[in-house]
Amino acid sequence: MIRLLLAFALVIPLHISAQVTQRNILAQKYTQSAFSEALIPLDQWAPYPKTPEEWRSKTDPAQLAKIIQTGEEALEKPIAAVSASLLLDFTRSGDRERHSAASFGRRNQLMSLVLAEAAEGKDRFTETILNSVWAICEETYWGVPAHLSVQKAKNGLPDAQDPTVDLFGAETAAVLALTDYFLGEKLDKISPLIRPRIYAETNRKIFEPLHDAQRYGWLSTTKPVNNWNPWIVSNLLIADLLLERDLQKRGANAYQYMVFLDRYFNSLGDDGGCDEGPSYWFAAGASAYDALAILESATDGKIGIYDNDLIRKMATYVYKVHIADDYFVNFADADPKLKPDGLMLYRFGEAVNDPALAAFGEWAYGRFGAVAGGEGFHRPRKIWNLLTTSELKQDQTKTYEPVAHSWLSDIEVLTARSANGLYLATHAGHNAESHNHNDVGDFIVYADGEPVIVDAGRGNYTARTFSPRRYELWFTRSEYHNVPIVNGFGQPAGKQYNARNVKSNVSDKEVSLAMDIAPAFAPEAGVQTWNRSVKLNTVKNVVEVADDYILKQKPDSLQQIFMTVCKVDTGTPGKIILTTPGKKSVSLTYDPRQWSVSTELPSTDGMEYRSFKTKWDGNPVTRIVLTSKALKPKGKHSFVITKS
Repeated sequence: MIRLLLAFALVIPLHISAQVTQRNILAQKYTQSAFSEALIPLDQWAPYPKTPEEWRSKTDPAQLAKIIQTGEEALEKPIAAVSASLLLDFTRSGDRERHSAASFGRRNQLMSLVLAEAAEGKDRFTETILNSVWAICEETYWGVPAHLSVQKAKNGLPDAQDPTVDLFGAETAAVLALTDYFLGEKLDKISPLIRPRIYAETNRKIFEPLHDAQRYGWLSTTKPVNNWNPWIVSNLLIADLLLERDLQKRGANAYQYMVFLDRYFNSLGDDGGCDEGPSYWFAAGASAYDALAILESATDGKIGIYDNDLIRKMATYVYKVHIADDYFVNFADADPKLKPDGLMLYRFGEAVNDPALAAFGEWAYGRFGAVAGGEGFHRPRKIWNLLTTSELKQDQTKTYEPVAHSWLSDIEVLTARSANGLYLATHAGHNAESHNHNDVGDFIVYADGEPVIVDAGRGNYTARTFSPRRYELWFTRSEYHNVPIVNGFGQPAGKQYNARNVKSNVSDKEVSLAMDIAPAFAPEAGVQTWNRSVKLNTVKNVVEVADDYILKQKPDSLQQIFMTVCKVDTGTPGKIILTTPGKKSVSLTYDPRQWSVSTELPSTDGMEYRSFKTKWDGNPVTRIVLTSKALKPKGKHSFVITKS
């Protein structure tokens, strides 16, 4: 069932938030001395099973069998080579995937072996674990070449004299710390030099470089930080708390990492929304939860802020932007499809006492299962997930009640669903959001859980993706989003290119977002006002898009774009028939006296576009272009999207 729409009107004027509020939730609540006093000593803290017997008592037998199987598969693989040429590949070709495949492959392999050995305890995996640990310790740099710009040399090769910390360096520290925790005694029997090497390399490459915090943008106190902060902090915490044997240093480091986490909470708007989109929420808000779970465990529950309103709102974001099945709202660089981590969602829901989130997690676990081995990132999370399988059984009959509508006022994202299966998401915002696409005023529409009007999504990450040439890529440009093109101009990048006079309206008749997107265009586009209304009419069960504009002079050209992954039939003037992959029919109506229509397939050639060959289940992205026949300096027009 769908939550009923509110039976009253709610109209809210908005402004663009700077999104840096010095809340300092953790630091204001806990002092260094209070934190150190609450911290469980290293030799007494056991967050995970230490013996095969404990694993069997705390893990579902089927999941335990998968852990062993994944370890056996990892045992058959050679340890990938990470050469200087591979490191240079990024600066030479712009490709970052070949190095990542080898580097990430090493860490996935090691974690799979470690979990299998910890769960089985028969020494089948220890020799390969030894070699994997040694190989990783021998690496000069634990991150990826795309992140080397932080080092002073700014070179394609890492400078051994200038270690810096990125996402994947922190991930590596956590992998080695977990290896030490689970198998430290077995490694000591092989050689007493292995564990000291793990600590020495982690200290030199990760802990010590953090003393110069001002060089890292993800630790800014004045500018918003994104998923890098909680993702890195969660790994720093587990690495420090499991590896550091100096009592004073262990407490001081962990407290500092906790203070770092405050900088992410300070960057959120009061709505708790993630401007990077839901796929990044699993590395942002979910990683913040990982960090809080580690702090809770390491202090026997004495450190905790789950009752804080911002944390609770941050948790709700992920189900507010769920469309259906594995589809999520994918503004910015977010992916349209992802397999939500049900066990983590369930745990987070229980922690913040949100039954809706817990139910969403149970549904997702029943639908998509869990990752049993060491594949992927966020390993501390995944291990706790595995231990949750002893209390939460996978049940594919689980359901949950999807949110009928939501309004996230700081990131200016509205979602709504109709009684007949239409789903609408739209947003205002600005063009300097994290992982930004130039798309102020964009919207997406689904029908019965299938994509109809879409944000095409991001392509493959390369050197160009996060360079000054980012907006050469068609999938980041407004000309390939569901917004107008005026006098041949799309929207530029920058926070000054935003929406104004933004108002959401929720009533028993409609859920809508109104905005003036004129400021999203550069002056040369000649736009004075462009009032756009995107509405789900819940009486007629249709989506209505209406534009009312004034230009500085008669335009040379005026176009409206619609992006789709449906089959497109433009044969009937005034009506575009869109057929979903599941054979559902949706019509998009327009005034044929005002518009001519054409279609094209954006290019999928080049390394940045490889994913579009398989994205959207292999269905090609089609760009529908409506071109104005009237070319008036002032006008109104509308489009209606209806299920047939």
